[in-house]
Amino acid sequence: MRRRPLVLLLTAGLALGGCGLLDDGPRTPAVVTPAVPALPLTPPQEANGALLVDGGPKALDLRLDATAMDPVRVAFKRPPAAGLLVDIDSGEVLWRLRPVTPLPIASLTKIMTAVLTAERTDADEKVRISARARNVEGSKIGILPKKQRVRLETLLNGLMLVSGNDAAVALAEHVSGTETAFVAQMNERAKEERLACTAFASASGIVDEGNRSCAVDLAAMAKLALDQPRVARIMKRRRAVLPFPTKGGRIYLYGHNYLIRDGYPGALGVKTGYTDAAGRCFVGAAEQNGRRLVVVLLHSPDPGRQATQLLNRGFSLGT
Repeated sequence: MRRRPLVLLLTAGLALGGCGLLDDGPRTPAVVTPAVPALPLTPPQEANGALLVDGGPKALDLRLDATAMDPVRVAFKRPPAAGLLVDIDSGEVLWRLRPVTPLPIASLTKIMTAVLTAERTDADEKVRISARARNVEGSKIGILPKKQRVRLETLLNGLMLVSGNDAAVALAEHVSGTETAFVAQMNERAKEERLACTAFASASGIVDEGNRSCAVDLAAMAKLALDQPRVARIMKRRRAVLPFPTKGGRIYLYGHNYLIRDGYPGALGVKTGYTDAAGRCFVGAAEQNGRRLVVVLLHSPDPGRQATQLLNRGFSLGT
């Protein structure tokens, strides 16, 4: 069946701000140099007061009538800069706010990093830890060992549960030789998946310049992650105790995901993010009664509460 174009109405206005905070939480500010040159964005075509995305992302067969009212209506006192609530299996869009506006995404970047890594590696591969991985800024899984190799699946858990920038660099170097080469492959995959809003500048998301996506593309990335068994298993975990080549032989990782942490019914995980430019970002997923809903919130004042409210409204439809 021929796919119909996805048409989304533009919503004016965008507020960005912050106070010098880094990835996934308050930390000491740092000057960050992009790992690769910024990739120019090719935004969706604007025409006749609407934004046209031809067919939308490959992973999502979105069904959206631009003239109809969204089934879920929420009046947030302090809304996010952009967002989306979608049934990722039927393609039904339940709520949207500037869903194709490109914005900084911080560690939501790691969704694509995890997908590419899982597709191209085996869990038991051993990863060499470079000085660059050990010394990366922002959130880390811990003190990575020098001159030793770490089981790849341990690093993949650290990437998605505690948002380790060190894990992101180590995995990128393992898969592609350099982070620069890996980021080029991330951008190539984004093109293949028709992610029209998306451009990556690092494997971790610690670099804001040139690192952008939108709610529609992030929902598609979430589906890719949920449909990748290794990544899906990790994202559902509240914590993980895994082999690690240090004293004691174990590392303890505790997840950041609001839905998993708070025991939301049917929570499937996905990813949190935070930088100064991106604000607090969240992609979350849950499954109830055979329906998988994904919620995307960019630059949200309270992503945990807003995601829960949207998911509750979405799952209540038709009950």
